[in-house]
Amino acid sequence: MTVRVLPDFLINQIAAGEVVERPASVVKELVENALDAGADQIVIDVVDGGRTLISVIDNGSGMSREDLATAINRHATSKLPDDDLLNINFMGFRGEALPSIASVSDMVIDTCNGVDANGWQLNATTGEIKPSAWEAGTRIRVENLFARTPARLKFLRGDRAEMMSVLEVVKRLAMARPDVGFVLNNKWFFVKNQDLMDRISSVMGDEVRGRMLDIDAESVSSSGLKLSGFISEPTLRRASSVDQYLFVNGRPVKDKVLVGALRAAYMDVMHAREFPLCALYLTMDTRAVDVNVSPAKTEVHFLEPSHIRAFIIKTLRNRLAQTMAEKAVQPIQADTPDFEFVPAVRPQEMRFDVPKVSPVIAPRVVQAELKIACPDNNDSIEQFVQQRYTENQNQVPETVKEENDFALGRVIGQVGNKYILAQKDDNLVIIDQHAAHERITYEKLREHKIKTQPLLTPIVINMRSEDVNAVLSVADEMRASGLVVDAFGGDAVAIFEKPADWDLNWGDLFKAIADEVRVYGHSSQLNEKLHLKLANYACHHSVRAGQKLDINQMDALLRDIENTQRAGQCNHGRPVYKFIPLTEIDGWFERL
Repeated sequence: MTVRVLPDFLINQIAAGEVVERPASVVKELVENALDAGADQIVIDVVDGGRTLISVIDNGSGMSREDLATAINRHATSKLPDDDLLNINFMGFRGEALPSIASVSDMVIDTCNGVDANGWQLNATTGEIKPSAWEAGTRIRVENLFARTPARLKFLRGDRAEMMSVLEVVKRLAMARPDVGFVLNNKWFFVKNQDLMDRISSVMGDEVRGRMLDIDAESVSSSGLKLSGFISEPTLRRASSVDQYLFVNGRPVKDKVLVGALRAAYMDVMHAREFPLCALYLTMDTRAVDVNVSPAKTEVHFLEPSHIRAFIIKTLRNRLAQTMAEKAVQPIQADTPDFEFVPAVRPQEMRFDVPKVSPVIAPRVVQAELKIACPDNNDSIEQFVQQRYTENQNQVPETVKEENDFALGRVIGQVGNKYILAQKDDNLVIIDQHAAHERITYEKLREHKIKTQPLLTPIVINMRSEDVNAVLSVADEMRASGLVVDAFGGDAVAIFEKPADWDLNWGDLFKAIADEVRVYGHSSQLNEKLHLKLANYACHHSVRAGQKLDINQMDALLRDIENTQRAGQCNHGRPVYKFIPLTEIDGWFERL
C-alpha cells in the first residue's frame, strides 16, 4: 500500500479522539483555558448533557484578532514562552484543545482584549472573523458536539450521566482554584475568593464541617516540597473515591502514587473497602514532575516517586496519629443543661496501662503485651499481671482533676456491659469498650519490633524474570516488615528470613507484590498483611462486648484511650466514642 499523509481534517479528528472524549472533556479544556487567561469568574452552561450546547464565558484577558485567528491552528499556544516542557506553570500547554473541539463540532468564539476598539467573533467552521459587540473576556459556544463523528456520538451515555461528568470536572477545577468563582447552569454556584474549608463543604457537603483534619507540612529533605489541605477523620468515609481531590502544583490529577500513599496512610484506621475524603495540594519544583504524560493531563510522572510517597504517608499518619490530648479536643458544646449526671462512686484518680481486671481474665487481656514481654515463659503470666498491678498501685496519684480536664470526661457507668457512659462539659459521651481497648492493644503491638526467624533452608519461589526484578525493587521495604529476600538465579526469589509466626502462601504473595510494583511502582501487600495480623490479634485479645467492668476499670480505659494514637476509631474503622449534646437529649423529651 502507498504511504500517504492524512488530510488535515482527519488529523484533527484523530487528535480530537484523544483530547475530546466526551462533553466533560470539552468543559475541562475550555475552563482551563479561561483560568490560564486570568479569569476569576467563569460561567458554564450545558444543554442536553453537552450534545446540543456547551457555553463557557470568562472575564479573562481575551484575545486580539491576530491571536484569535491563530488559536484554532494545531499546536498553537501562548503558554510556553520559553519552549521548556520541564517548566510548565499553566493548566494547558499543548495547543490541541481548540482545533480538536472545532473539528468535531460547530464552534463560535467571541472575545475582546480591552485594547482593540471592539471585540471579535470567529466561526471555526468557516474560519470567518468579524467584529463583535463582545466587550470583555471570552465566550466559546460549542454546538452539535460529535455531529461530524457519529461513531463517537453513539457511544455517549445518557444526558443525566454526561451532566454528572461535567459537574465532576467543574468540582475538581473549583477545588483547585477557590479564588475563582464558578457557575454551572445557573444551578451550582462556587463563590469567588471562598475560604478553602467553605469550598470543600460546598463540593463534598455540609457533613464534612468539623470532621476534616488540616494538613500543612514541608519536606526537610527536598526543597520546595509541601503538602497542604484537608483529610477526613477516619470515621468519615465513602463507599468510593468520589470525594478524593488531589492536586499537583494546582493541577487536578488522578495519580497512582498519590492514591496509593493515601490508601497506605489510612490502612490501620479504615476498612480496605472504604475510602477517606480529602483535598490535598502537593506543591513542588516543576522540574521534578512531568505533566506532559497524556493529552488529558490528569496523569503525572514524579522524578522521585518513592520519596513523594513516603513524605505523604508520613505526613498523613502523623496527623491521624495525634492523641486526643495532643489535639486538645473540643467536642460539640451544648447549652447549659437543666441537670447533671452524678456517678454513684467517684473513680479513683489512678492510671493503668492496661485496665485492671479480675485474675481470671487478666491473662487474656494482656496477652498482646505478654507475647513480647515474656514470650518464652508461660508461667510468668500471673507474675507479670501482679507486677503491673503493683506498679500502678505504687504510683504517686496525680492531683485530682476535674471532669473537664479529661478529653472524654468523667465516667458515669456502663450500659449493656458494652458501652461506657461519661460526661464531658455539656455532652453525654458513649464509648465502645471493645473498640477502645482494641485500639490501645493494637498501638502497643505496633511499638514493638517484629520478631523474625532466620531460615536454615531458604524458601525458594519460582517466578518470571520480570516478576523477580519487580520484587527485588522493593526489597528494602520488605526488610522493614521482617522479610529478607534476594535473587535465586534469574527466575526465582529466595526468602532467607521471615516474621516468626508467618506461614503464608509465599508464591501468591510475591506474585501480588510483583503485580502491584509494575502497576503502581510500589507495593503495600506486606504492610497490609502485617496490619491484618496485628488487627486480628488485638481484636481477639481485648476487652469484649458483654464483659462487666467496675468504675476504676472504665476510668482507666478512658484515660488510656485519651493518650492513644488514632483513638477515634478501632482497627477496622468503627468509631470508638460519640458525643451527644445534652440539648439534643432535651429535645427528645421536649424540654427545649
